[in-house]
Order: sequence, then structure tokens, then C-alpha cells
Amino acid sequence: MTIHQLSIFIENKAGTLLRVLELFKEAQIQLVASTIADTVEYGIYRIICSEPSRAYQVLKDAGISVALSDVFAITLDNEPGRAADAVKVLHDAGIGITYMYSFLLGGKGILVFRTDNPELTREAIILNSLSFISEKELV
Repeated sequence: MTIHQLSIFIENKAGTLLRVLELFKEAQIQLVASTIADTVEYGIYRIICSEPSRAYQVLKDAGISVALSDVFAITLDNEPGRAADAVKVLHDAGIGITYMYSFLLGGKGILVFRTDNPELTREAIILNSLSFISEKELV
């Protein structure tokens, strides 16, 4: 129901994103999905990848500030409105979404998100028969 995500803190200056990507290239770590949220001075680069624990260590060894965390990942039919339906389930259960992003994989939508109440989120996913994806299925 949850997968591992890397959150990398990078300065907003030329070359910092490239450095992270080159480290992954050298380590043969495959990116599955990523998103960057930025401010004036730094960005948070969130990544789903093939080997999150090893990727975490590669970045730590290179002196890059990184956190490894669990996020929810559910699968959706690739049809208009499916994301709205999933978010409504969470909303109706009183769950707040901290952040969210999505991507397509094998013809299915993958919705990745963090909430303000992980236990209640697990219950809502199970009670509403929402499909989720494992890390093994991502690669």
C-alpha cells in the first residue's frame, strides 16, 4: 500500500539537479517518477526509483541531503475523473492530503500521495477497495 520515496533537498543553482541524476546514472538506478517543488533558494526533488534504499545511500555518501519516506501509491483506471473519485474517498474520510503527484505506468494511472493521517488512510483504502501498487510492480 505504501512505497518508498526519496526527498532530496537541492539548491536552486545550475548543476545541482544534474549532479543527482548523474549519481543515479553511475549507480544504474532507474527513475520511475519524479517531481520538483521549488522555492527561491532550494527545491525538494521527490523521486520514486528502482532501488530506493541503495539510492538513498548513494546520495548520502555523496553528501547530498536526502530523506527516505513511505508514501501511498494507488492505481487508477486511465479514465477522466478517477483521481477525483480517489481524492473524494480520502476527503470523505476526513483525511488531508499533504502533497500528491501522478504518472502513467502500463496503461494505469498511479497516484502518489502523503496524508496527515496514515492509519486512517490505510483504513479508507481498504474499506473502499482502492487498488494499490507495490515497489516491485513499479520497475
